[in-house]
Amino acid sequence: MALMTTLGTPLSPSATKVLFLGAGELGKEVVIELQRLGVEVIACDRYENAPGMQVAHRAHVLDMTDGLAVRKVVEAEQPDLIVPEIEAIATDELGRIEADGLATVIPTARATQLTMNREGIRRLAAEELGLPTSAYAFASDGETLAAEADRIGYPVFVKPVMSSSGKGQSFVKSADDIAAAWDHALEAGRTNQVRVIVEGAVDFNYEITLLTVRHAGGTDFCAPIGHHQESGDYVESWQPQPMSETALSTAQDMARKVTEALGGRGLFGVELFVKGDEVWFSEVSPRPHDTGLVTLSTQEQSEFALHARAILGLPVDTALLRPGASAVIYGSVDAKGVTFSGVDAALKVPGSQLRLFGKPISYERRRMGVAVAHGDTVDEARERARASASKVTVSA
Repeated sequence: MALMTTLGTPLSPSATKVLFLGAGELGKEVVIELQRLGVEVIACDRYENAPGMQVAHRAHVLDMTDGLAVRKVVEAEQPDLIVPEIEAIATDELGRIEADGLATVIPTARATQLTMNREGIRRLAAEELGLPTSAYAFASDGETLAAEADRIGYPVFVKPVMSSSGKGQSFVKSADDIAAAWDHALEAGRTNQVRVIVEGAVDFNYEITLLTVRHAGGTDFCAPIGHHQESGDYVESWQPQPMSETALSTAQDMARKVTEALGGRGLFGVELFVKGDEVWFSEVSPRPHDTGLVTLSTQEQSEFALHARAILGLPVDTALLRPGASAVIYGSVDAKGVTFSGVDAALKVPGSQLRLFGKPISYERRRMGVAVAHGDTVDEARERARASASKVTVSA
């Protein structure tokens, strides 16, 4: 991938152009960072007025699983870089676009193909790289799922091979609930592919996200991020997560191996389970991670600034400035054009910031914003972030 140490002027023939496939709240923050560097940004999503569209130069609404639609936009816009921001994309077409030399896919077309599909990334990590993971199997019908769950041993997790943020995930304690888990996974999968992964439970103390940055100068790591999830979706995160030097070294080694195998440049969110000095690989996203929203308050350069700089071939700095935390603000109502009250009270909490994402439609469990806060300790930061988030009320 060529380095872009010379940047152009947006909306001119010299422009450095980046096209986003997916324009959610995480993409929005990366768009803002690219705008600060004078990059021309085009944002695409499946619905109008997505968060990233609101701060981009131009926007397109399309079905990003339609390869012909994706190619049409790429040919029209002629971007230098394509940044996939979600999993539901025609990744095979991205491979053809990259092979045809139309644009560089971040981090690589192969990486997007592998990480969109839990089967691809799990086989890479466990079978090719030999990283420790939970016991797992794949199933394309309910009978196979039931048999594999019995073989692995309950309790198990059942997930669509193509989904994110906990969608379609079930924690199954006995064979009596396996049929319902199969149905739930199929309803929530990102594609029409009828396939799930069943995973054995790992006896761990905590989970971390290890933000790993592949850039022109090598590979660097952010301080580990701890997080709490409900139904597979994160509700709060904090940085740094305390862990032993042995566990941290092991985690960094695993993250380095899997991101080197994926290749390219940019920020990766590597999810790991930790118990004492033991570490297990869970998943990896080749883009900023939702739990990494905490870095807006904790780092010299947030995960979004790191991603923007890395993909352009510019220097990065992963330094941790102070402890911090984030807490999610959910929609609470199903409505369009909601209002947010209590913002003044939320911002009176010491060390706090808000990000209200600007999503045009709210759902009860849709992430509509986040509070981030810093403190002298992680515990203080978590208390502040939760307090700030709790003061915001979403209304129809």
